Order: sequence, then C-alpha cells, then structure tokens
Amino acid sequence: MLMSPRDASFVILVCCALMAGCGPVDLTEESTELSQNLDEQQVDNGLSLNGLSLNGLSLNGLSLNGLSTDSFKSWFQTDTALSNSVMRYLVLCAMPAGQSLTFTDSVTGQRYTWEGGLGVAPDWASGRPATPVEQQLVSACLAAHVNKYGLHVPLSVLGRNARGQLIPFTLSELNTFSRREACFFGNLFTGQGVHVGNDRGNLSARESSARECTVSSSTEDSRITGCAPLVYVGACSSFCTLDVSRTFYTSCRFNDVTYRPITTRLREEDIYACGDGTCQMTERCGTSSQADNCQLDCGSCP
Repeated sequence: MLMSPRDASFVILVCCALMAGCGPVDLTEESTELSQNLDEQQVDNGLSLNGLSLNGLSLNGLSLNGLSTDSFKSWFQTDTALSNSVMRYLVLCAMPAGQSLTFTDSVTGQRYTWEGGLGVAPDWASGRPATPVEQQLVSACLAAHVNKYGLHVPLSVLGRNARGQLIPFTLSELNTFSRREACFFGNLFTGQGVHVGNDRGNLSARESSARECTVSSSTEDSRITGCAPLVYVGACSSFCTLDVSRTFYTSCRFNDVTYRPITTRLREEDIYACGDGTCQMTERCGTSSQADNCQLDCGSCP
C-alpha cells in the first residue's frame, strides 16, 4: 500500500487511544479484514523524531479511561501540532481503512479525527489487548513514517498485518516505487527500541535523500546521525528473511529476538543526485559533484 517512546507512557497512551469506548472517542467499526483488492492509498511520511519518542508524555495519572483522562488532554495540549501528528500516524498504522478515532478537546472545543489505513493491528484496534506481534508492527510502522526533516516523502509500505494478511499493493506501485529503501523492526512498547536496516546498498557520494535516517551514504561515519531513537543496524539481509516473492521481509532476528518488520520502497526521484539541476535541501554549495560539495546544483560557496 502506498504510504507518503521508548517508555511505558507510550504503551499507556496507545492502549488508551485504541480502546473501544474510551470517553469521547468515536470508533467507526467497519470490517477489520484487509482485502488484497483494495485500491491503492497514498499517504506521506512526516512524523518527526520528537513524535516517535513522545517526548514529555507522563505516565502519572494516565489510566485506561483513555482520551477522556486529564493526563492525555494535558499531553495533547502541551504541543497540539505534534500530538495531532503522532495520533495521525498511530491510527493510520494500527487501524484498517474505514475506521477512525475522534477526540474533542474539551478546552478548545476543536474536534480531531484520525483515519485508519494500514491496519497492522486489527485486534488491538477493535478493543482487545495488543499482542506482541501487534506491538512490533505498530512500532515498525511508526518508525517507517519518521522523517528527520519533517518532510513528506511518498512511500510504499509493504508487509503483513498481525493476522498474516497482506498489506495491499499492486505491480504498478512496485514499478513506481522502484528503489528498495529499508526494513524497520523492534518494539517501543517493551523498551527494545526500534531498528532500521538498509535494503538497497549505500548511496553514492553524488546521491542524497530527505529520508536520511533510512538510506545511507557511502561514507561510513555519515550513515545515520541525529536519528535517535532509530538505531541503524546495517543491511536488512543480515538480519531479515524475505517472503517467497522476495518483495518484502517477513521476519527479522536481532539480539536473539525475532520481530515482525515493515519494508519500504522509494520513488526514483526521491533519491537526489548532484548534477540534476536542483539544489536540494540535502545538498551543499562547493566545488565538486558530491552531494555535500555540489557546485553543479548549488553553486560555489560565498
């Protein structure tokens, strides 16, 4: 399907957010079954790294009353834009298309609705406790939607949900998103963190991408910096097993733990090259044709 913290507080928040009947939450229940014949949907990545860590959410006083609790409201109102973004991607990942969560801020009266999409945790979304596999898939899906720069870059998100059902995709999608990108696996719920692996080999010195936390340069020291809590582990093939079609990874083994991963792909145009005539935000002025020294696109430095 096209798709453009680490502490216990995260567990409580998302459990509350997806519990059926939590105060002012509206759950629109449709089929929780994913169909392999669904039309393609395109949603961009753009969750900030701050959002992934849910910085500042306190465990104190937050109970299973969910979105109606003062603690959730306090967290949400501390940084409404960030909180809204976190909830958007959380619901997009966990709930299937056709379901949504709605929250009304009792202070401002503003109503927020977050739409489902990928449905990697259908049992959790319907009100049951999240299984370990659902925890892993939600964690991996959130990590896949992180963008270091907060930019929106279209993605192809591939894998299976917790029931083993395929996240829908088409041959046209694979052709459009022709560049393999990354694999994501881990468990933010249990404190095991979240890991990202390279699925395409290193970028050349001329190349760069706004997906800097997932695709790496040929320079060892510059592979992934400033991307915590994402932890770069190297090549996906070193830890993960491909499905029979060799399209996406079905499991990843890391530190003696087996995880259910999410696999992503990029469009060709989202890998930038020095010399293509556009000075991208990931390129710098200079005297050469390398991305960080790109006279061809960004000119000479003053």
